Amino acid sequence: MIKITFHLFIFIFLTLISQLGGIAWLIAMLFRRRLLVFLAAYSVLSFAALWVAPIFGREPISCSASEPLHMQSPIYCVLNRQYVVPELKATMQDLAKEMQNEFQNTTTLLLDANFPFITGFPLLPHLSHNDGRKVDIAFYYQNEDGYLPERTRSPIGYFAFEDGPTSCSEKLLTLRWDLVWLQRFWPNLTPEPKRMTAALKWLSGEDRIGKIFIEPHLVEKFAVHSSKIKFQGCRAARHDDHIHVQLP
Repeated sequence: MIKITFHLFIFIFLTLISQLGGIAWLIAMLFRRRLLVFLAAYSVLSFAALWVAPIFGREPISCSASEPLHMQSPIYCVLNRQYVVPELKATMQDLAKEMQNEFQNTTTLLLDANFPFITGFPLLPHLSHNDGRKVDIAFYYQNEDGYLPERTRSPIGYFAFEDGPTSCSEKLLTLRWDLVWLQRFWPNLTPEPKRMTAALKWLSGEDRIGKIFIEPHLVEKFAVHSSKIKFQGCRAARHDDHIHVQLP
């Protein structure tokens, strides 16, 4: 019973974080060299998803650092979290081109998007990334010498918060983690204001974008006001470490 429970836990965990990992684990259970078979099966399934997902209406964002638009960390690609519908992919590519045209050598980095298959399948810990129509954009960062291409404050783009005033109560049951203990480990970088403002303005004026989530104090800081820019609410995760965008 304990062994069954253990394998069930592994199956659920791998499915929740990567969608295809649970299937690879079931395959691995049929063999003695379980870990080796799991890694091989998972690699094959993930590679196959790159070609099969477009048939079902999802396309992968590039994982190559040579592209002006790509995933911020290889971990998103390893976990199959880089998929969006074609319209959103095209919109993000256009954003990256616009940023490069306006600011030379600018790279636009994406964070969590969605899994390759099944609309409605949750992408934890997000509340809404379940249909390929939403994606998170990493902030553009700078240090005292100026803009830093390919850089974010945290290794995965998330959880490096830009503190500012908020009306949210700490007593609410919420996903709005402060993670104060973690902030000391991040490098002393700040959002690059010209690029942040330009990106928010472009997204706000783009008909293909329905909503943009970013913390209100950053809206004021970058002075971009639009009916599309909204506060995600106090029970959702903070949005002062990334920009959430979604199709209408």
